[in-house]
Amino acid sequence: MQAHDHSTPETPPVPAGDATSRRAWWVFGGFAAIGLVLIALEHRAHLLGWLPWLFLGACLLMHVFMHGGHGGASRKGDDK
Repeated sequence: MQAHDHSTPETPPVPAGDATSRRAWWVFGGFAAIGLVLIALEHRAHLLGWLPWLFLGACLLMHVFMHGGHGGASRKGDDK
């Protein structure tokens, strides 16, 4: 039978998953940014055609969600 060395190393190994995961997200983000720029440049006419509708939709959403306090059940002064 051989004797095995069961001593622990002096410095614990650094988990490589965190650094690899972070690097993978940076690479993915870079490719996604390049892809979005290329799509925007190639389809500029289509995007500019949708721009007025996006503006009107943003106005509608702001009107719905930013006027939250107007229709309450009770108002100050109506406590009679």
